[in-house]
Amino acid sequence: MSEESLRVEPRRSALIIQDLQNDVIIEGGAFAESGAPAHAKSQKVVENVRRLADAARAAGMPVIHIHYIVEAGAPGLKQNAPLFQGVREANALVRGSWGAAPVDGLEPQEGDHVVEKMRMNGFYDTRLDILLRGLGVETIVITGAWTNMSIEHTARHGADAGYEVLVVSDGTSTTGDEWQHAALNYALTNVGRVVSTEEVTGALGARATA
Repeated sequence: MSEESLRVEPRRSALIIQDLQNDVIIEGGAFAESGAPAHAKSQKVVENVRRLADAARAAGMPVIHIHYIVEAGAPGLKQNAPLFQGVREANALVRGSWGAAPVDGLEPQEGDHVVEKMRMNGFYDTRLDILLRGLGVETIVITGAWTNMSIEHTARHGADAGYEVLVVSDGTSTTGDEWQHAALNYALTNVGRVVSTEEVTGALGARATA
C-alpha cells in the first residue's frame, strides 16, 4: 500500500481486537512477568483500542474480538511450540476464568463478533475468514497482542487470504519496544501498512461525517 492519506471504507473493513485478555497484558495475569503489562501501558493500547472500537461502531464498521480460549487443563492444545507449552504450564486463558476475560473497557458490545482460537494465528481453524467474507470485508484493521507473535501471524495470513492489512502501531503491544520495532518495521514489511490510532479514527470520522 502507498503512503497516501489513509482511507478506510467502514462497510468493507473490520476492526480486529486480538488477545487483549487479562492473562496476556494485565498485571496479575499469567504472563505478567514477560513485561507485557508494562509495554501495553506504555503503548496505551487499551485506551487506543477502545477509541478505535468506538469510532468503528459509530461508522458502522464491524468489530471482531479474537480470544485465545482453552479448557481447564488445556486438553487438545498440542504442545509443539514453547508458546503453547507456556499456556498450559501457566494454566492460562482458561474458559470462564478472570485471565481469559477481555480487559476492562474492551468487552464485546452488542453487535460485535467474537471468535475463539487455540493457535497464534486468528485465522487458523477458526470462523474468522468465513465471518469476514460474509460481512463483505476487504480490509482488516488489526490491534492486540503480542505484535511479534499472534498479530504478525494473523496479518500474514490475512494478506495471503486476499485482505488489505492495516496494523495499528499504538494499538498493538508485546513484551518490549525491541520486539515491537522488529515486528512493525521488519517482519511486517510488505505484508500490510502500519498506521496509527489517530490515522484510523480520523479516516473513520471523515467517513462518518461525509
